[in-house]
Amino acid sequence: MLEIRNLHARIVDDGTEIIRGLNLTVKAGEVAAIMGPNGSGKSTLSYILAGREDYEVTEGDILYNGQSILEMDPAERATSGIFLAFQYPMEIPGVATMEFLKVAMNEQRKARGEEPLKIPEFLKRVKEAAASLRMDMAMLKRPLNVGFSGGEKKRAEILQMKLLEPKLCVLDETDSGLDIDALKIVSDGVNALRAPDRSFLVITHYQRLLEHIVPDTVHVLYKGQVIKSGDKSLALDLEANGYAGVIGEAA
Repeated sequence: MLEIRNLHARIVDDGTEIIRGLNLTVKAGEVAAIMGPNGSGKSTLSYILAGREDYEVTEGDILYNGQSILEMDPAERATSGIFLAFQYPMEIPGVATMEFLKVAMNEQRKARGEEPLKIPEFLKRVKEAAASLRMDMAMLKRPLNVGFSGGEKKRAEILQMKLLEPKLCVLDETDSGLDIDALKIVSDGVNALRAPDRSFLVITHYQRLLEHIVPDTVHVLYKGQVIKSGDKSLALDLEANGYAGVIGEAA
């Protein structure tokens, strides 16, 4: 599903290299967790996958279903099935949430050669998805994310993911700012989407998220490289002992 080959990338404004020879493979149906200390390049990786213009790939390649995405703009990546859930979802005044959802869903359908959703079917899908995340439909009558709490913004992100049905879901520290109840609701929403043809890249600092979204593989990112990979037991080891030992092994 996703293959990253010797990726090097830098910040456009100042030329600082953040990703330094990163190699990573995520198979179809796999949930891969990315962990690492602050400043290791985790969020940068998510932005690069989504096509954010602040970063420039200087070497290497990113293959999605066997095709390089480096020349694809963010909209093309989104309609191809790549989804990014932000660590800090932005408030967008003036953009109605329901209209945003309808346009996004129909653009995805258009890319797949499907007819646009009619209003009754659109509303039915939104109501079902919102109910599964315990979201009040009144929230969706507001502008996008405006006035939402941190937990509500994260639920709104997962709502978008459920409705858009992407094939590669990149979750950038979705657990950030969530209390225990909200974490469980968001995690249940993610788990409900696990499927043989859908992959997840779950970026997190903490084992607590991985207690709910149990990964197939765990990768440790440090200074822009994957320095160790393992199964879910690696996350438990990191929680108990920190990153020092793993970093020391790689030095």
